[in-house]
Amino acid sequence: MLTHLNSPWWPRLAALAFWGAAAASATFWGLRMTAAQAGAGASTVAMASAAQADPGAVARFLGAVSAAPGMAAIAPAQASRFVLTGVVASASRRGAALIAVDGKPPKPYRVGARIEEGLVLQGVAPRKALLGPAVDGPASFTLELPVPKS
Repeated sequence: MLTHLNSPWWPRLAALAFWGAAAASATFWGLRMTAAQAGAGASTVAMASAAQADPGAVARFLGAVSAAPGMAAIAPAQASRFVLTGVVASASRRGAALIAVDGKPPKPYRVGARIEEGLVLQGVAPRKALLGPAVDGPASFTLELPVPKS
């Protein structure tokens, strides 16, 4: 088989492929940048509307039961001061938890230990720690480990 490399079609086909790839690349990046800008505006709107939602109404809608009228307002504010960074749990809810208070380095607490005045570690479960005013009483709030990023 004899191939004519001096044919005028080879440079034309190569140029067509090159410019086709360049046009496809420009289209891809143009659409990606447009989608990113549109997505940023949509997330801003979603975040603004989410900030106006009543947390109590959302909790009631999802089936939460309020323990006491005064406790509902105190628990979220108090829970935001604590960050659970680690848990050692057994099936009997015994163990320990690493809890950071007010942005300080985390400290280990065993079940039943006093974290601060009027707040003890009631129990631990996998990825959770229960805190309340007494070891045997109802939990005021639950701390959960953050979901690991994959």
